[in-house]
Amino acid sequence: MEGLSFYIPGAVMLTAFLLKLPALRRNPDDTLLRSVSGLLLVASFVFLFAAPSTIAAVNRITGIPNFSAPLVYCILTAFSGACLVLIINWRGGPPEQTRRTSRLSIAAYSLVVVALIVLFALGDAPVERLRDLDTYYANTPFIREMIVLYLLAHTVAAVVMTVLCWRWSRRVGRMLQYGLRLIVFGYLLNLGFDGVKFAAMGARWAGHDWDGLSTYVAPPLAQVSALLIGTGFVFPLIGHRISVSWSTAVRYRRLGYLARALNSAASSMSASVTIGRWASLDLRLMKREAAIHDRILALTPYFDHSIHTDTYAAALAQGQTDDHAQSLADAAMIAAASTAQAANPGRNNLAAPETARQPSRTADDLVQMSHAVRRSPLVHEACRRAALTESSTP
Repeated sequence: MEGLSFYIPGAVMLTAFLLKLPALRRNPDDTLLRSVSGLLLVASFVFLFAAPSTIAAVNRITGIPNFSAPLVYCILTAFSGACLVLIINWRGGPPEQTRRTSRLSIAAYSLVVVALIVLFALGDAPVERLRDLDTYYANTPFIREMIVLYLLAHTVAAVVMTVLCWRWSRRVGRMLQYGLRLIVFGYLLNLGFDGVKFAAMGARWAGHDWDGLSTYVAPPLAQVSALLIGTGFVFPLIGHRISVSWSTAVRYRRLGYLARALNSAASSMSASVTIGRWASLDLRLMKREAAIHDRILALTPYFDHSIHTDTYAAALAQGQTDDHAQSLADAAMIAAASTAQAANPGRNNLAAPETARQPSRTADDLVQMSHAVRRSPLVHEACRRAALTESSTP
């Protein structure tokens, strides 16, 4: 069960990384995408190699007692560096400055990784410790310095990330703000992890035994922290996609009322376009918008511009804004033309060509017109008027 608490979140991070691989192959030069993918991969390694069973297996395979210690410390250091690089690229700025800052961060944390390896090689840690190495070797030359160095590098990254993300979260939209606040909370837990580790080691230096802080309190803090940080980085990216997909779905549904009202207006262009049953929602929305545009064009000979003028004036009299009144008038003219076309198909000449006008076809206006077709009494009145006119026409 203890291993699962490491392996399950590690598997989640690795799965997220694998889901990013196709996009990474398509856009290998995307610095932000590379940074996100690198962070997810390193985060999965943190959970995998920090599990006690993995620590024991690595020590056994290498034949070196406590070989896992510098390995895990190096991965944690790489994770800290990956977080800094990602936030630097995520925030953006002048490209040259971003690249320079990223390279400095990578160089600094690479030097820390090298130093950790050198210190372990210089030290002497013959007794394998799977859970309490930090406190057990707190007074051992070089091993002690190795532990302090990785904790300091970890703490510096946590402080910098907390400050940067908190400041940035106060100036961005809600989706990104949620992600940044998750990262901040994760790094506050990281600072708690570092704090209890330092407290336990400090107690050892002072001749006391606070090993329980390092052995039992610190690991859960690290696990929750890594999950929050990884989620905080990924959430805005996934959330944005979900938001875009939801917006597409809402727009597609709302345009349905206008599309159905125009079904009687034949359009050879839209009729020739077919899409598969499993076509994406984006493609379906594109087809619906194209069909609406084609059908509006096909209704041009049936447009009664007096209906547009009267509806516009009535909408203004009801207190509608000019933009909303224009949308209502366009919707009334289109719906009335569709009614007239159904009653008298085949008309080719333009109605009142000297005053002919085309309704707006912008995406937002189409949605407003669709809503009006469904609910506005003014539009329903225009359809009734058009039906009476066509029925009285010889």
